[in-house]
Amino acid sequence: MKNRPIALITGASRKNGIGSAIALELSKNGWDIAITYWTDYDNSMPWGSNKNDIQLLEDKIKINGSNFYAIESDLSDTNTPKLIFDTINEKIGNISALILSHCYSVDSSILTTTIESFNLHFNINTRASWLLIKEFATRFKYQNIPGRIIALTSDHTTFNLPYGASKGALDRIVLASAEELRDKKILANVINPGANDTGWMDDDFKQIVKNKTFQNRVGTPKDTSNLIAFLCSESGEWINGQLICSDGGVRW
Repeated sequence: MKNRPIALITGASRKNGIGSAIALELSKNGWDIAITYWTDYDNSMPWGSNKNDIQLLEDKIKINGSNFYAIESDLSDTNTPKLIFDTINEKIGNISALILSHCYSVDSSILTTTIESFNLHFNINTRASWLLIKEFATRFKYQNIPGRIIALTSDHTTFNLPYGASKGALDRIVLASAEELRDKKILANVINPGANDTGWMDDDFKQIVKNKTFQNRVGTPKDTSNLIAFLCSESGEWINGQLICSDGGVRW
């Protein structure tokens, strides 16, 4: 079998999540796949975790002829990014695309956010992303295709202070990567996927989103995975250093 490039997708634990959709789409487009997940975070959220979701994802990806490796990772630990890359390099090879789709998100406002929550959001959403980018850039080996860094962001800030602020800081780091890592032949872009239906929307909110889009529908993980597959293709190599809104034109 021809060697496939390897993509690392963080935060790809849920069957209905954006990370899993990205992993599956890239496998269809000729990539081997590594993912990270963190069960404790999923268990703390309303959707919970299902241990079968990762096995289901692996089965689908292997049908596409791709190698697959999953590693449970606590991204609040500064040692974790190095451990992730060490492990994946050993198990399936060197990574050519880093897709940052993990997040930590607990709603709170300017007045109600605690210092502990603020720090944890920045530790996971911002600091861990920087350290993952650093590991990727240090280890990346150009082999006929440029490296890719793609991060998912959000413009949500009101009553969601630590999440929105930490995502804003993430944007700056990734966009800086497009310039700072140019000599390493690495492309870097940010995607704002807007309101995606990954199981958290109630019917009233879905209708609000539908009313704001030309297509009269909500966003889906497939919308984001299609865009990332394009950015990771030869056709997408011209796009670099951009913050792309892929949100159906929704403006709040």
